Parts: sequence; structure tokens; C-alpha cells
Amino acid sequence: MAVAEIAPAAFADAMARHCAGVAVATCRRVGAEGHEPVGLAVTSLTAFTAEPPSVLLSIDHASRTHDAIVASDGLGVHLLAHHQDEPARVFASKSDDKFAELEWEWDGEVPRLHGVLAYLRCRLDRSFVHHDHTIVIATVEEVELDRESRPLIYLDRHTEWQLVERGAA
Repeated sequence: MAVAEIAPAAFADAMARHCAGVAVATCRRVGAEGHEPVGLAVTSLTAFTAEPPSVLLSIDHASRTHDAIVASDGLGVHLLAHHQDEPARVFASKSDDKFAELEWEWDGEVPRLHGVLAYLRCRLDRSFVHHDHTIVIATVEEVELDRESRPLIYLDRHTEWQLVERGAA
């Protein structure tokens, strides 16, 4: 049975209707001048296993951060809080220095952003190519939570926050 041809734009429009949390994945890029922090905005992120805790994320091959993430041992996954529209835009951009205006520090070899909803320091375990993306599976080694904030969400190609009362439709 042949799979029907799906128009890429139609698929993208359908997935834009899927609400996703906004995260930033960070790592260090090793180069001729030492190492530098790099990162990108991620909405294709999910919990993968509970024992041991791991996450799965999908990185586009066209991303300038792709090769650094796939080659890294350590990875920071930062779940953004509702007030972090600006960091989301910075990490979704093509900026050369995404860390210039942000508060961050090194956590070993992992760039760690301040003020996030949750920080997961991870160890890269596996990666494999599927079409134009690489699937990355990483074991979570440390978790820190801000239990007071709410998540930043991505819906209809925009980040936004809307508090929905329990029981409201």
C-alpha cells in the first residue's frame, strides 16, 4: 500500500496546531579557539524513558548547532518559563552569539541558562538520522525546577502564555 503524497506545507500547518512547550538545548562547540557555548530553540522534545530518565529531541540538519549537539557528550535542556519570550526568539534566530545578552554559566561543559522553568543536564546516549533530522536521546543526570513559574508554549507559530482555569474548556 502506497502512502499518499503529503504536501509539506499542509503537514507544517497541521503541526502548528499542536501545542508544544518551548525549550532550549545547549552544548559547547569545540573549535580552534577553544570552546564556545551554542544552543537552539526546540519544540520537538519529549520525555523518552522514566527509568533511567531520558529525553528525546529532534534537530534539523540545517541548524548551525546540529553538528555540535550530535558531537557533544553533555547537553543542557532548558524548559522556558512563560516570561522568557526573548530567550526563545534569540535561540530561534541565526544570531552568532546567542548568549551575549543572557544570564548563563558553565555547568561543567554545559552552558546553563538562568531563570528557566526547569534545567536538565544530560549525557548524550544515542543519535540517529531520520530524513532531514537527527533524533537525539539523552540520559538526564540532574534536574532543577522552578515550581513557581508556568511554561512558555508554542502554538500557531507563536510563543504565548494563557492561564487556563481548571475545568474551563
